[in-house]
Amino acid sequence: MPPKKAAAEDKILLGRPSNNLKIGVVGLPNVGKSTFFNAITNSSAPAENFPFCTIDPEESRVAVPDARMDVLMEKFKSSTRIPAWLTVIDIAGLVKGASAGEGLGNAFLSHVRAVDAIFHVCRAFDEVDVIHVDGEVNPIKDLETIHHELRLKDEEFIKSAIVDLKKTMGKLGSNNTAPERARQAEMAILEKLLHYVVEEKKDVRCGDWNNKEVEVINPLMLLTAKPVIYLVNLSETDYIRKKNKWLAKIHAWVQENNAGDVLIPFSGSLESRISEMDEAAREEELKKVGTTSALPKIVVSGYSALNLIYYFTAGPMESRCWTIRKGTKAPQAAGVIHTDFERGFIMAEVMRYDDLKELGNEAAVKAAGKYMQKGREYVVQDGDIIHFKFNVTAQPKKK
Repeated sequence: MPPKKAAAEDKILLGRPSNNLKIGVVGLPNVGKSTFFNAITNSSAPAENFPFCTIDPEESRVAVPDARMDVLMEKFKSSTRIPAWLTVIDIAGLVKGASAGEGLGNAFLSHVRAVDAIFHVCRAFDEVDVIHVDGEVNPIKDLETIHHELRLKDEEFIKSAIVDLKKTMGKLGSNNTAPERARQAEMAILEKLLHYVVEEKKDVRCGDWNNKEVEVINPLMLLTAKPVIYLVNLSETDYIRKKNKWLAKIHAWVQENNAGDVLIPFSGSLESRISEMDEAAREEELKKVGTTSALPKIVVSGYSALNLIYYFTAGPMESRCWTIRKGTKAPQAAGVIHTDFERGFIMAEVMRYDDLKELGNEAAVKAAGKYMQKGREYVVQDGDIIHFKFNVTAQPKKK
């Protein structure tokens, strides 16, 4: 009998293992961060024309748009819809030398460290009334500044971790004990990480790290390990005509330095203007100027960058999104609703959204043999419509 194949190891993701994650709006002063934040959250964080008008981070939740919710509301005659939410934080502007404490450097970098992904706003519009911190508009130079400052701070974090680890090594008098071997393995990972950041000058998120390496990287909360979405702030005219002298250069820079990162052009001035209108007026204005808002795409991309997905529960009372991380198994997904669901998990009854839409209703999905019963090892997929069965008879164990 041939030997059994070893089960594939689940890949550990970079970042915090949570479904309550935040994305921060980052950039130099006066590139349109707060204007973008105000538009995307319909809030009123100050957006004055001088550096550091945002000092304490502003925080707001944004509903994630999804047309599938409209279908569920119709199919199940739901009275309430509860979408998924993206938490967005407006962070103070960074300047050159921030890693050494220049400007609001230390506060800025601590705020970046506290979020889980980054909307990196760079400016590609000329406007005399909006002062650029360096005196000229050059988005490539701006990108390099932030890229450099974040890497310098990561270098500091990694070196500090190495110093701390060295203090604990060799104290047991033997290099062959299990704890000492674990420390040596951790040191090798930290040195590899330092070489990657300092010598290769690459962002940590671009590396191909195995699970043991990710377990060492994640507690460090490195700035360049966070997913980044580049948002290019254009003038209203350039955005509508889909032309700008910097766009191709910015795209080339992103591909050269962080291939695979998402780049989305938008117009802060347009989004700010239409955010003050009601929905009907907003649609009419966009139709009049011949364009669409970039905000829905930006929100969905931010949610995806955090490795977040959601499943649905649906019925007459409500259709609702439940946020989980990619790779979450059924019992843990059930636990997002209530811990009893996870503790007493029996099974997940699952419909695919596409099957429901195509076949028309739950009874038709069942008749077609596409209503599935899944156990503990089932990895929940984005858009699954789930009914959990559970039974709790015992009190939870005391920790």
